[in-house]
Amino acid sequence: MKTFINARVLLPDGVIRRGYLTEDNGVIQAVGPMVDGQSLPGEIIDCKGMYLSPGFIDLHSHGGGGYDYMDGGLEDIVGAARMHLSHGATSILPTTLTSSDEELFQVIDVFKQAQKITDNMPHLLGLHLEGPYFSPAEKGAQDPRYITSPKPEHYKKIVEYADGAIKRWSVAPELPGAVEMAQWLTERGILVSAAHTSATFDEMKVAFQHGIRLLTHFYSAMSTIVRRNGFRVLGVVESGYLLDDLYIEIIADGMHLPPDLLKLILKCKDHDKIILCTDSMRAAGLPDGPSILGSRKGGQEVISEGGIALMPDRTCFAGSVATTDRLVRVMVYEAGLPVWEAVKMMSLTPAKLVGYGDTKGSLEAGKDADLVLFDDMITVHSVYVKGNKMQ
Repeated sequence: MKTFINARVLLPDGVIRRGYLTEDNGVIQAVGPMVDGQSLPGEIIDCKGMYLSPGFIDLHSHGGGGYDYMDGGLEDIVGAARMHLSHGATSILPTTLTSSDEELFQVIDVFKQAQKITDNMPHLLGLHLEGPYFSPAEKGAQDPRYITSPKPEHYKKIVEYADGAIKRWSVAPELPGAVEMAQWLTERGILVSAAHTSATFDEMKVAFQHGIRLLTHFYSAMSTIVRRNGFRVLGVVESGYLLDDLYIEIIADGMHLPPDLLKLILKCKDHDKIILCTDSMRAAGLPDGPSILGSRKGGQEVISEGGIALMPDRTCFAGSVATTDRLVRVMVYEAGLPVWEAVKMMSLTPAKLVGYGDTKGSLEAGKDADLVLFDDMITVHSVYVKGNKMQ
């Protein structure tokens, strides 16, 4: 049993300025304001006025620390996950890229092995499959050799092989068969999000009716207003604003979405429908320098520089090198959110989206004691998974 004292405890709707939290066997037992003379149980951990936060939950990460989940080795999943853990991510959905089925199945096999490792590891809640069902016009860094339209015999084979490991799948909803796929996946508890898509607003309305509930990396690789025969046709970006119950995922690194655009999003969208994600590639958590986007075997050479990954000629972005603590820092100091609300976008809201809202994402009695202790600059000082301090 441990009791954390003298903490600024972050709740889903505010802050306890001088609070405490007690955990036992990895489960939160009590949270509240401290009272002078109060006797508190267990090992006492003095937070010295720092923030005590629920563990961060990243539903979209491709790697970090020099590793990419598509590299296909156990050390790659473990290495990337541990790097993100050190920045406060206590739960992660490792994310794939468009690839051959052989490569994908290798990642699934290794992921299942990694899930069994608990020593100095975050929770690996499941896999996020990004691809291969995308619009070629919005493919971004996805490998065009494997981009295709969804066919039931293909995606059902993948789901059967994964045997419960898939928690999220990003697809382009305008493709033939995509809405039927979305409904089938939704019925099986898999979160379906729209990504790398040229859909119109009308197509997004249909997709939403069939179960699509999230927009992957909002503004990136998605359609917006175009003119056809003089008429303006709305796209996926506009659906993020107009469909009130559609969630949006933002790479809040201050680069993919500059601060003024983040402020616009916050002004126009219900804050409870926004989640933060790193969408990180292998250079996350490393010093500036050369890197590889995608797997070592078939990836693209890029440069990590100034907080972003760039193509070698520096003419365009090549990926995110963000960590979860950086996202919270940007939302607080550049977008103007209170700390508790930025943390909620990085914890409780994503937890609810993938069905873990009852056990993770907020500091409440009965929930897992996944905790992050950080200072005013959102610099992480310590991380606890199920009450155990991570190294």
